[in-house]
Amino acid sequence: MPDWQVHSDGPETTRDLGRCLGALADGDLDIFLDGELGSGKTCLTQGIAAGLGVPGDEPVTSPTYTLMNQYQGRRVLFHFDLYRLSGSAELEDIGFEELAAAPGVTVVEWAQRGILGDRPGLYVHLAHGGGDRRTLTFSARGAGAHKLLAALAAAWEERGEAR
Repeated sequence: MPDWQVHSDGPETTRDLGRCLGALADGDLDIFLDGELGSGKTCLTQGIAAGLGVPGDEPVTSPTYTLMNQYQGRRVLFHFDLYRLSGSAELEDIGFEELAAAPGVTVVEWAQRGILGDRPGLYVHLAHGGGDRRTLTFSARGAGAHKLLAALAAAWEERGEAR
């Protein structure tokens, strides 16, 4: 499937899209998010967590200062924020490779910092669209990510959410 683009009219729609993605994630998966500050990366991750069954009373926040948060749902969610990292040595210091190789779903905010290279997974670019609107552009690298992206697009369009 080529790139897939979705327009969100606000945070709840972005969370719903993440929830749909998390519900479809049935295996190990890496999701790489990029976009400007305030573009909805953490909001999308909150939805992914909900779709994975992370309890609603557990706050899902951006790990800007802790670098990684872990949440337990039907699959483990490893949530990284690379905003403060300056190079691959720091990525190694936090044990990224070991955690990313563990069974579960890994979400990486600020993936565009170039530290990760070109890995298989689902890539999402979030862009401001004026007010609360956002444009999310999904692309997939690897067979599993392509299959998941096609399933996400079909499920979202079935709900009548494609705009």
